[in-house]
Amino acid sequence: MGPLLPTNASLVEMGWWVSSTARLSSPVGRRYARPMLLIIGTVRLPPENLEAARPAMRRMVEASRREDGCIEYVYAQDLFDPGLIHVRELWTDRAALDAHFASPPIARWRAAWPGLGIGDRDLRLYEVGEPRRT
Repeated sequence: MGPLLPTNASLVEMGWWVSSTARLSSPVGRRYARPMLLIIGTVRLPPENLEAARPAMRRMVEASRREDGCIEYVYAQDLFDPGLIHVRELWTDRAALDAHFASPPIARWRAAWPGLGIGDRDLRLYEVGEPRRT
């Protein structure tokens, strides 16, 4: 598989790096007719802003999980690095991901970033096949 190319400028504007070299597992037992899109990486915010960020993060996760094509959407705080948030998203296809990027919840989430000090984003997009247990 070759690298995926963004279909809109939002990926580049957000500083996302795009590759298709990962072979990561996701919900096992589901059958998918085509490759899925996995976003995995981290964002960083000042540890003292974490409590203020939680409600906005919860709204973003809950809204994203309700979107068509969202299989999985997770933010997780790193146990050993305060302020480091791990991100994992799994989408059925490019159309679903593009709709997500254009959604009002992500616009509100992005608008909150400066006030929360969210920066140092390292999010990568992978094309993945059918999951299997390791």
